[in-house]
Amino acid sequence: MKPIAQQTILVTGATDGLGKQTALALARQGATVLLHGRDPQRLATTLREIEEATGNARLETYLADFAQLAAVRSMAETLQVRHPRLDMLINNAGIGGGKQGEARRELSADGYELRFAVNYLAPFLLTHLLLPCLRQAVPARIINVASVGQAAIDFRDVMLERHYNPMDAYRQSKLALVMFTFDLAEALKDEHITVNCLHPATFMNTKMVYESVGYTLSTVEEGLQAVLYLATSPELDTVTGQYFDQLRKARAHRQAYDREARRQLRQLSEQLCSLIQS
Repeated sequence: MKPIAQQTILVTGATDGLGKQTALALARQGATVLLHGRDPQRLATTLREIEEATGNARLETYLADFAQLAAVRSMAETLQVRHPRLDMLINNAGIGGGKQGEARRELSADGYELRFAVNYLAPFLLTHLLLPCLRQAVPARIINVASVGQAAIDFRDVMLERHYNPMDAYRQSKLALVMFTFDLAEALKDEHITVNCLHPATFMNTKMVYESVGYTLSTVEEGLQAVLYLATSPELDTVTGQYFDQLRKARAHRQAYDREARRQLRQLSEQLCSLIQS
């Protein structure tokens, strides 16, 4: 891998929690860091804070609400123009199970179950749109921030119209991200682009965890070390298609290893994202 200081890295969900600390750490190492967020004020504040903390002026911001696939497309188009070479994509943006006690099913701007849309469809689409940029910078890495919380996808009710529980929706979206990781890694195995995913840490001290769970079991620093391991370790140069539980390879939910389930998910995702594979 190239030295981090020579890399251009996109971190989604970079204005808070794990994403912000990841962006800060990579900026400290001299990388050109592209910060994604959905709130312009928080993006501007994050940019200023990281620049002041690191002295790194090679920072840029990208605004997109991942609940709108059109916004994901627009952001990808801008990135393709500004950075035709992208060394690393860290798909970190996501939403949790929502406030405790609230079980209201929510929809994205496109009419999809909100957690499936934000946590899975948005990074699925963004990754595919940015593949040309990653191919121009090989060797490149794609890192998907998933979770140990995973629930099987019922392809008869993917949008959870019949049986809805916000935490089940979250877990389903995270398993979908793991399945996408395995599927894409196989497709790119000869292209010098590695694709891995991880559970960074359990119930980190973030706003998302406090809102949906109410207590914490680990810290953002612990999660950061896991993400940085996947992002910066030379020993992972040829490791692809793996799920990590923090720093160690682990087994994901059994459905992630079901090729037919992954095929179904891929075809559904391409349809929902209006994405035609070349």
